[in-house]
Amino acid sequence: MVEIQSFAADFHIHSKYSAATSSQMDVATIAAQARLKGLDLVGTGDAFHPSWLRSLREELVEVAEGTFEHQRYRTRFILTAEVEDRNRVHHVIILPSFSAVESLREELAKHSQDIDGDGRAHVELGAEEIAELVVAHQGLIGPSHAFTPWTSVYKEFDSLRDCYGDRIDAVSFLELGLSADTDMADRIAELADLTFLSNSDAHSPWPDKLGREFNRLGLAEPTYEEVVKAIKRRDGRRVLLNVGFDPRLGKYHVTACSRCFKQFPMDVAVRLKWKCDDCFGWIKKGVLDRVNELADYPEPRHPPHRPGYLRIAPLAEVIGLATGEDPHSPGVKAEWEGLVTRFGDEISVLVDASPEQLSEATNPRIVEVIKAFRAGTLRVIPGGGGRYGHLEIGTEVAKKLPPKPQRKLTEFVA
Repeated sequence: MVEIQSFAADFHIHSKYSAATSSQMDVATIAAQARLKGLDLVGTGDAFHPSWLRSLREELVEVAEGTFEHQRYRTRFILTAEVEDRNRVHHVIILPSFSAVESLREELAKHSQDIDGDGRAHVELGAEEIAELVVAHQGLIGPSHAFTPWTSVYKEFDSLRDCYGDRIDAVSFLELGLSADTDMADRIAELADLTFLSNSDAHSPWPDKLGREFNRLGLAEPTYEEVVKAIKRRDGRRVLLNVGFDPRLGKYHVTACSRCFKQFPMDVAVRLKWKCDDCFGWIKKGVLDRVNELADYPEPRHPPHRPGYLRIAPLAEVIGLATGEDPHSPGVKAEWEGLVTRFGDEISVLVDASPEQLSEATNPRIVEVIKAFRAGTLRVIPGGGGRYGHLEIGTEVAKKLPPKPQRKLTEFVA
């Protein structure tokens, strides 16, 4: 009997060739940072961009059909891309080989003016036509960040069938996005049979972005063939756990102004005709309000195959909350490096290490905040309008925190 093991995977990232993306999104840096995060499998992203495709071919070695490995860091990759269709809906595509990437790229290039210039190409085809081409190349397709108020299936359409038409059968998964979780998505009846994926859509390689959302997959081994079985829920392979943001931390969770970020109840936004009454910026409908519009059920109805959803936040943000420092400060970085070195990766610190193990590795304030984070007792200030939400220490948690450690003063002699 085949032994099923758990592997962490993030299938939606971008390269340095996508707009608004870090110049350090190169193959080696992604591979190295994925190991620090705790990811076993990463999607390549941007596989249709010629320069990125060349880098993938040069730096990755095929270790199983459709499965590639970085020889220094041993991070495994599968070939993925994201495209934007004529309706500005984004789709994640997973492909089995370099030859399939090149062949599909050739077909899409007939309908795209920027496929050579932008890692996330715009294609003048509808979702139904793109899905048809993906299936012809033995690939998988699903909507990216399905609920966001920009470039998503539920921004433009009220149902998946309205978007994908007669090729609705080609849709193998749905990506939840940072502002939604399974409790929200499972209020919509048409999604009951779909596998949900939680991916980072990372634009930089650092662990606060790469793997900020990921999936724990039950596989016999980390290969493309096994991933396909898990997404299609075959032979005992499946998604064991979706791991991602508390949706309130996402940039578009609640309805808010996209200029000043003032938040609005839905009825007020409608009355104001989606113009902010403070700064006159455009109000963007939040994911929560959009789900409420689409929902068939007042509460989630999880199908039997649906895994749990574990809410996480970047470890640097949790440490910063405990220490009162900026998450990007040298002090937080030092604490982060110490914990990741001790436990092997960020996911192990956030999710797996026991409080006793943490107490041996870091100061008590950080331990208490990680415990509060796991217990869901930190305050969440929701995001909206394009600004992320954030965590705060509430009164009850604050009462449990020991005093902040005093920093030693260093005397300098002239």
